[in-house]
Amino acid sequence: MNCIAIDDEPLALGLLTDNIGKVPFLNLVGACENAFEAMETMKEHPVDLVFIDIQMPGLTGLQFIASLEVRPLVIFITAYKQYAVESYDLDVVDYLVKPVSLERFVRACNRAKKLFELKSAKTTSPIENAPDHFFVNADYSQVKIKFDDIIWMKGYGDYIKFYLKDAQHPLVVRTSFKELESELPKNRFLRIHRSYAVALQEVTAIRKNSIFLGDKELSIGETYRENVEKIVRKG
Repeated sequence: MNCIAIDDEPLALGLLTDNIGKVPFLNLVGACENAFEAMETMKEHPVDLVFIDIQMPGLTGLQFIASLEVRPLVIFITAYKQYAVESYDLDVVDYLVKPVSLERFVRACNRAKKLFELKSAKTTSPIENAPDHFFVNADYSQVKIKFDDIIWMKGYGDYIKFYLKDAQHPLVVRTSFKELESELPKNRFLRIHRSYAVALQEVTAIRKNSIFLGDKELSIGETYRENVEKIVRKG
């Protein structure tokens, strides 16, 4: 976890950085004597955990944390007990009163680590659990198609041809683009024409009226042009 230490007392800041150095899962990216130094440091480095004093000149620790739009995990370390209730309104991990023993400090760090891991798991699990394939009816069988293998698709009548990587011939499936909508991830595929859909990762160039998949050129339908332009603007 990347962390930052903020305290206006040099001796206290030195002790705090020393304690941080003893915790294996912490990586100190900055030691600052006031909130304004911390702002500059946090612009340069992503910070997962903030150790901060409360009574500091210019901007107090409480004011600084409350001002952050994107708030990391926070552990207050202060000589004053009376701000504890106010600090918990900011959903801090812990509130340590100086002098802080190493044991108590490590306990607070372990609590922050658990919260960080829980937060990270919530963020990544939808991606990790997302399917990477689907099945279609083809050749009297249920055929598995991986999203990564699809280059583009061509619809005609009640059928769609899937042009796949490492396949000599397209796979013909009795279905329609409308039926496929629930199967294909919207962030990976784009309908560009009444008869065409492409895998975004395979697109190599886009012109006003065409999309290129390597040497393959496909026309952009007039009614789909706006959606294609949105993708281009997003980069």
